[in-house]
Amino acid sequence: MDIEKISAIARSVRSLSIDAIEKSNSGHPGLPLGSADIGATLFGNNLNINPEEPNWINRDRFILSAGHGSMLLYSLLHLSGFDISIDDLKNFRQLNSKTPGHPEYKHTPGVEATTGPLGQGVANAVGLAIAEQRLAETFNTKTNTIINNYTFALVGDGCLMEGISYEAASLAGHLGLGKLILLYDSNNITIEGSTDLAFTENVLDRFKALGWETLKGDGHNIKEIDTLIKKAKKETNKPTIIEFKTTIGKGSPLENTSTIHGTPLGPENTQLTKKTLNIPLNSSFFTDPSAVEYFENKKKEWKENYNIWLNSFNSWAEENTELKLLWDKTFSTEYNFSRVNFPTNSKISTRKAFGMVLNSAAKDIPALFGGSADLSPSTNTDLKGMDNFSQNNRLGRNINFGIREHAMGGIMNGLSLYGGIIPFGSTFLVFSDYIKPSIRLSALMQTKTLYIFTHDSFYVGEDGPTHQPIEQIEALRGIPNLRVIRPADGDECNTAMEMALEYNGPTAIILSRQDLNTFEKPENFSKNYKRGGYCANNIPDPEITLLATGSEVNKALEVCKSSHKKIRVISISDRELFKKQDTEFVKNLIAPNTTVYTLEAGINYGWSSLSSSPNNAIGINKFGYSGKATEVEKELKFNTEDIVKLII
Repeated sequence: MDIEKISAIARSVRSLSIDAIEKSNSGHPGLPLGSADIGATLFGNNLNINPEEPNWINRDRFILSAGHGSMLLYSLLHLSGFDISIDDLKNFRQLNSKTPGHPEYKHTPGVEATTGPLGQGVANAVGLAIAEQRLAETFNTKTNTIINNYTFALVGDGCLMEGISYEAASLAGHLGLGKLILLYDSNNITIEGSTDLAFTENVLDRFKALGWETLKGDGHNIKEIDTLIKKAKKETNKPTIIEFKTTIGKGSPLENTSTIHGTPLGPENTQLTKKTLNIPLNSSFFTDPSAVEYFENKKKEWKENYNIWLNSFNSWAEENTELKLLWDKTFSTEYNFSRVNFPTNSKISTRKAFGMVLNSAAKDIPALFGGSADLSPSTNTDLKGMDNFSQNNRLGRNINFGIREHAMGGIMNGLSLYGGIIPFGSTFLVFSDYIKPSIRLSALMQTKTLYIFTHDSFYVGEDGPTHQPIEQIEALRGIPNLRVIRPADGDECNTAMEMALEYNGPTAIILSRQDLNTFEKPENFSKNYKRGGYCANNIPDPEITLLATGSEVNKALEVCKSSHKKIRVISISDRELFKKQDTEFVKNLIAPNTTVYTLEAGINYGWSSLSSSPNNAIGINKFGYSGKATEVEKELKFNTEDIVKLII
């Protein structure tokens, strides 16, 4: 390793970061100045990538969990040859630039995940490491190693204070993810001041207790950084965290203060910092020529390594035709599966019905992989006969996330980001509140992730209001890019699964605990359900149109039989998708001059745009009770008799 040239890379990172943040008059200089030596050593001597093939499946992954320090990443990506120009760096934090304030997946070449909410990147990295292990065990042979990359994440004190990082690290240690390495930028400073204000634990002792290898060194000593990273790579049975002691804002007059965390240096301090760091004072976006030369040679090395891998892959494909067919099917974007038959008038909860559908799909779609937050016997998401992923069995397609909803979502995102895996995770709908920050990032990145939420209303009964979701469905609908589907029976569960697989983004499937009747469908129901809704009963010239979802479609059909009015029931799959349909489609379902009501066992906020008046949106705007489901239904005036009285 040429320490002088790695130092030149670090100096260039600091120079580019200072000027980009100064030009923008916005940003976080503390981390790029403090972690430049770590980043330079990683990219310069320890990362196996190919900037010409940024989506190469076997590349090492680097996640900047501390996403506020984005200029560190952008500078390194620019220097190492990704499609990020000096002009892109000059447009840091500007509208529509390739260099937004925090790294954004699919927006900037080389960015592996959208990060910024602290700790999320740790969970993403755990998901990426799980994916590597599972796909490696599936496809590698004795003669050809197709998958064998490392996952690195740069984390800060803030990341390790957030609970999601602890949840994810606990699972990573349990699973023995030996190719996962956290680079801990330990500078003891947060926005409010010294970490001693709120954070005095021994982080390495904590991680050691979680089953991690723990290392420690000087984050400004390039030789020591390199030695520790290489040592971490040799530990294959445990994940590793390396605590690098650094000085936030190194070289600045404001170094080692909370001010430097998120405040541009200003003209005077910029000059003083450049002088300290041996950066030409009159330069703008200075890059050390030796750093440029170094990466020109490095790019040739990376390309050569990629070509060696490609030759190995081609040999593997020729020698292992069945594995190659499985590879193609695993990475395919066609998701055909055998629909499960649910006889008309059979009674089954949608949680059980969807579990059957999930199992059928998993037989035909090898990319499906997932589990629950310790609830699979209740959520019915166990893939039968497909084993559990564990330290001793990397081929298992079920994963025990443990009681860790938040981390489950972040790990699911990492699994999806890797490629070749369509992750699913399940819990009770009321606990979607615990996972929502991760769902939001799923929606931002548009990862194909499947969130399965069961026990979807007050009909969970005796468990009481703590477990009876009221506002959760509406909260999920408020997340852009998230598809929210609440099937009414087994037939709709089949189509809901198809919708989730066809959608290039995350989907939440909302399912019942109680049994529901499988009602007769029109022939074209699936086609229309995929557009947002269809007519669930054959009522021509209705007086009233009643829109319902999930278990309330059954309830709406009961209301039809009990009312003297002519009522057409529309089963809505995804309300927001239904709202986007053309006028003609909606008119064919909602007959003109009819009174429109909506029915859902949750808050009615959001339904008034479809009902004839706000009072026609029938829902529940209070918490439930503990008792038998039928008794709670009557207490909430949500039984058939009371609903009939409301529809006049």
